[in-house]
Amino acid sequence: MSLFVVVWRYVDDAELVDRVRPLHREFLMKLVEAGTVRQAGPWVDGSGGLLVYDVADQKELDRWVAEDPFTVHGAIAHRQSWAWRPLVGPLSGS
Repeated sequence: MSLFVVVWRYVDDAELVDRVRPLHREFLMKLVEAGTVRQAGPWVDGSGGLLVYDVADQKELDRWVAEDPFTVHGAIAHRQSWAWRPLVGPLSGS
């Protein structure tokens, strides 16, 4: 498995984001329980968030992101992802 970091920015529709957030969190909790999402959380300013996925490849990552309620309901304005290799800390495996 490989770690991927996803950074996204919400659309400028706080009502939509707030309405979909409970569905998004429920979806994420299932992925956390399965070990697919290792960390996730919003930016303090509420403009978006960061997620760390533990998946086989970019294709699997894209599938999970496409199924996220934030994506399904159009709450994400922009998303970028990177394969990531942490060198220190709890996600580094050392």
